[in-house]
Amino acid sequence: MTAAAYSADRSLPAKLRRRWARLVGRRPVRARFAGPMVSFSFDDAPETAVREGAAILEAAGARGTFYVSAGLAGGDSPSGRIADPEAFGALGEAGHEIGCHTFSHLDCGQAETEAALDDVARNRAAFAAWGAGEPTTFAYPYGDVAPRTKRALGSRFAALRALHKGLVEPGSDLNQLPAVGIEGRDGEAVAARWLERAAARSGWLILYTHDVAPEPSAWGCTPDALRRLVERARALGCEIVTVAEGVRRAGAA
Repeated sequence: MTAAAYSADRSLPAKLRRRWARLVGRRPVRARFAGPMVSFSFDDAPETAVREGAAILEAAGARGTFYVSAGLAGGDSPSGRIADPEAFGALGEAGHEIGCHTFSHLDCGQAETEAALDDVARNRAAFAAWGAGEPTTFAYPYGDVAPRTKRALGSRFAALRALHKGLVEPGSDLNQLPAVGIEGRDGEAVAARWLERAAARSGWLILYTHDVAPEPSAWGCTPDALRRLVERARALGCEIVTVAEGVRRAGAA
């Protein structure tokens, strides 16, 4: 299976749905963090992220979160070839988090709730067959979700990550956590500014990207950019944690 480049539904009903989804089905973060934290996450887990991204974090004594759509494994995507199933067991054994997408990279904003839940269940079954463990956090493919689907998924995972920018702080919604992308021409600079905010406010910043390559796709970053951001996070006193660990510190079961 191949993931297609995404084109968001920009109709007025879609915009209203997104706004309404942000307001309902909320699970607010209650805890205050002892200090600033940052999580590096890699959506779809392209081969370059599994190879280069994981190695950069491991060299710094840190681990990341890889959000996997099992149906894409071993196939091509707009951000490059996706890693094979064998890679995810190895990542888990190395201490990285294997997080859940939908099996087919289904858009949870446009799909019917039952279809989205079935796709998620299929993804979890694939993880079990691979020996990749039971995922505890989920990332919405394309960052979108319908209100009813958000409520349903909120009872199945400790936290659900979206794509709107922001820090995770007391009051943030565990069912739609904010995240900042390391992607595009100014991705590194944008991420660095958010690191500064996390350090100043003792907040938790979730960063995401896709491929990690010398000539990345529009959704990825270079190894040098990722390495500099890891170093910057350390210099600012930000602890690097997986999303699952950040959620644990936020007080979610």
